[in-house]
Amino acid sequence: MENDQIYTPSDYKSNQSVRWCPGCGDHAILNTLHKAMATIGIPPEKTAVISGIGCSSRLPYYMNTYGFHTIHGRGAAIATGFKVANPGMTVWQISGDGDGLAIGGNHFIHAVRRNIDINMLLFNNKIYGLTKGQYSPTSDRGFVSKSSPYGTTEDPFIPAELVFGARGNFFARSIDVELQTSQEVLVAAARHRGTSVVEILQNCVIFNNGIHSYITDREHRAERTIHLRHGEKMLFGTNNEKGLVRDGFLLKAVTVGQDGYTIDDVLVHDAHTPSNFLHQQLAMMDGHDLPLAIGIIRDVEAPVYNEEVSRQVEEVRARKGFTSLRDMILAGETWEVK
Repeated sequence: MENDQIYTPSDYKSNQSVRWCPGCGDHAILNTLHKAMATIGIPPEKTAVISGIGCSSRLPYYMNTYGFHTIHGRGAAIATGFKVANPGMTVWQISGDGDGLAIGGNHFIHAVRRNIDINMLLFNNKIYGLTKGQYSPTSDRGFVSKSSPYGTTEDPFIPAELVFGARGNFFARSIDVELQTSQEVLVAAARHRGTSVVEILQNCVIFNNGIHSYITDREHRAERTIHLRHGEKMLFGTNNEKGLVRDGFLLKAVTVGQDGYTIDDVLVHDAHTPSNFLHQQLAMMDGHDLPLAIGIIRDVEAPVYNEEVSRQVEEVRARKGFTSLRDMILAGETWEVK
């Protein structure tokens, strides 16, 4: 807890009616975010939720916090400026895969690169839902949609790959139906200093229903996902009978007790190691040959952009004696125009 006040999820709920389609995965994410905020204990008046455009970006209306529904793809840019100007606020930035990775892709990677202390939630349903079913930057090659009636000829972005390519220090993943895991990673994201990216695989019941069913169906979920926890063995399966081991430079799924593999061969997850080599391999698993990784994959300390800017400002002010912006401007080379 950040103070003596005890909060409940209802403290973070607005009085607005939630206007998402019945059955949309966004409902579960919203409820989980309310619970996570109550667990973290940051007061609503010290919290801001900033979004771009899309179904997911309606979320600020349903929060009893400061909120800003911005323009398409610019949520990360607005969140960056807000955090630097208001370092004492906790900032959540909400995007969908279209809003965040298409028109907002440039802002996304640079927010991650700069390591601004914001929490980025990426709702990934592999479709444009608000504009009625066009393929998105995360849609799979061959995906048939209103804007690709014969199948898209593009390869998709993998959000984790973008995060690691931008030298991100926190990446976690959950699924809309994994409520406990979602709450766990949201709490960890908020407590991380710097940019945290949480990808939540979300179902669009209208335009892309069942897109994640290969891994979300109860019958197969235990076999096709692995919940990573720092310091624990990388085990999965209905009875945790399977594990991940090294196979040269790659990873391999094995059954413990078969083919000479013992529990000692199973890798232990280290979310805090500075090297992202293994983290990227874990994040790229897709539930087919290797189980999809959920939970906190990477959580590493690094210099934080807004803290470094504040430190630099105070350093220069003390050294130069500036008391105002005018003093700073006139301290350099000046000339008069007559």
